[in-house]
Amino acid sequence: MTVLADRIEMADQGEELSLDTMFEWLERMHIPEGFKTEIVEGGIFVTPQRDTHWEIILDIVEQLRTKYPRKHVKSDVRIDYPGHLNGFASDVVGLTKDARPDDKGHWRHQDVEFVAEVISRDTARNDYGPKKAAYAAAEVPVYLIVDPYTGTWHLHTLPQDGEYRGKLTLDFGEEIDLTGTVVGLVLKTDEFPRG
Repeated sequence: MTVLADRIEMADQGEELSLDTMFEWLERMHIPEGFKTEIVEGGIFVTPQRDTHWEIILDIVEQLRTKYPRKHVKSDVRIDYPGHLNGFASDVVGLTKDARPDDKGHWRHQDVEFVAEVISRDTARNDYGPKKAAYAAAEVPVYLIVDPYTGTWHLHTLPQDGEYRGKLTLDFGEEIDLTGTVVGLVLKTDEFPRG
């Protein structure tokens, strides 16, 4: 209700809605611990973190740490992407070695070289649709969708002209070979829980 009232008040004042304004609203709201908040195409999504979800995220983070320094692997941290009001808190992000926060303290999408999203039932549409499109538009080299409901993973590579040209889908247990990408390693999926 607070967000809606603020949105109406801003519209009446003729001010343009921005991601910063929307995130300021979210900071003033009481969002319970353990919930993830994102803005996708101007819509606010608040989803609970499930144990299965977290186990997969942690597994990916631990494997990425063999290549990425701790400060270059992020989870649930706001990064703004191309498109209308896209402020994502991706499940896992790998940043380039030269990545530095901007003057507002935000990481830049231009420094993202890997994203993994572990889908939730309520927000799966975002991961397969508008978020995938935004990552491709931002030319994120590697986008991985992990689906604990079907026990499959979906690898998207080779972003070009706003879409991913390389696509591969396999089952949990099959390795994700990223040696031919900027990530340069193999992710094991045999311990990913199904959900």
